[in-house]
Amino acid sequence: MIFSTRSTYGLRAMINLAKHAKLGSLALGAIAKEEKISLKYLERLFSNLKKASLVKAVKGASGGYALARKAKQINIYDIIKALEGEFNPFHCTGKKEKIYCNRLCKCEVTYVLSRVEQAISRSLKDIKLAQLL
Repeated sequence: MIFSTRSTYGLRAMINLAKHAKLGSLALGAIAKEEKISLKYLERLFSNLKKASLVKAVKGASGGYALARKAKQINIYDIIKALEGEFNPFHCTGKKEKIYCNRLCKCEVTYVLSRVEQAISRSLKDIKLAQLL
């Protein structure tokens, strides 16, 4: 399975933010420079992370972004879901009942793919941001 750069860059930025949590907020420009990520791209990622209540914007002269809750309370699944959308790695296990194959998603493979999807989701939910520091 391949996650897009949204996940990779978003996770790097969240780890960076968590590492600097004691400082309060951190400017996106500082994260962009340190992580070598385009500021424009980072702004889009943080918009999604803010909508998901994973980060909060801090206004003022020393403003920027901060984690919305402690790093040990944020799991990787929630970060990836905020950045990539609903987690659905296999077409025939689609959540919207859309038919992707000629077997109407009722074949034996669906069972296997569903188990793999559940295992990945569980694993991502078990990993907390604090564990990556």
